[in-house]
Amino acid sequence: MTSGEEMVPASSRGVARTSTARGAGQRTRRSAAPARARWSRRRGVLGVFAALSVVGFIGAYVGPTGAALAEAVPAVAPLSLYSTAVIDAQSYEVETAPEAEPATLDRGNYTVYVTPKPTPPPTPVATSTGSTSGARWSPPFVTPDPGSAQAIAYEMVLARGWSDAEFGCLVALWNRESGWRVNAYNAGSGAYGIPQSLPGNKMASAGADWETNPATQISWGLGYIGGRYGTPCGAWGHSQSTGWY
Repeated sequence: MTSGEEMVPASSRGVARTSTARGAGQRTRRSAAPARARWSRRRGVLGVFAALSVVGFIGAYVGPTGAALAEAVPAVAPLSLYSTAVIDAQSYEVETAPEAEPATLDRGNYTVYVTPKPTPPPTPVATSTGSTSGARWSPPFVTPDPGSAQAIAYEMVLARGWSDAEFGCLVALWNRESGWRVNAYNAGSGAYGIPQSLPGNKMASAGADWETNPATQISWGLGYIGGRYGTPCGAWGHSQSTGWY
């Protein structure tokens, strides 16, 4: 037996192969066209989904950010009438007027009479009849009683060449110190006798009977006054200033 191809002439077989090849090419082109159409539709769907994804992303992130910025912006409080007045007062510039020149008074023919102040009377200055030696006031001289301690002191004052005024100062001084008592004793300081010797036994240099003899005490006291103050009025002035001599 022979196949069908053996029965067909050679030229017929070439034509048949060519037709078959053309049919296969047409079928390939026909199948590729629907595939390209399907791929285009897929790309369109993917593009739509991509656009929706972008829109969703923007809405998810940009929306909250905008809301947060809106909340962060502080609200401007409305200005009250008082705050407006304060601002206006602070911005108001004060203009100072130039200093006016002092007015000149025209007295014309008038004259001013000023009553003169009375001259104060001169202050009297106290004078002393004896040697002052810084004393403000010297006691007057008084004749002592005969036989008294002051009579003994008066004789000794004159023997030293001092005046009656000095004796007056001596009388005032020892009146203040002891009252001219031989046994006058100061318990606070320990001073003793008419001249208030401190301590009392200093008067032993004038005599052993310094405790009871007014002449011994007076002799020592006048020597102390002459050596330290020069005169009884000098000792009296110091006692007036300080309270002691």
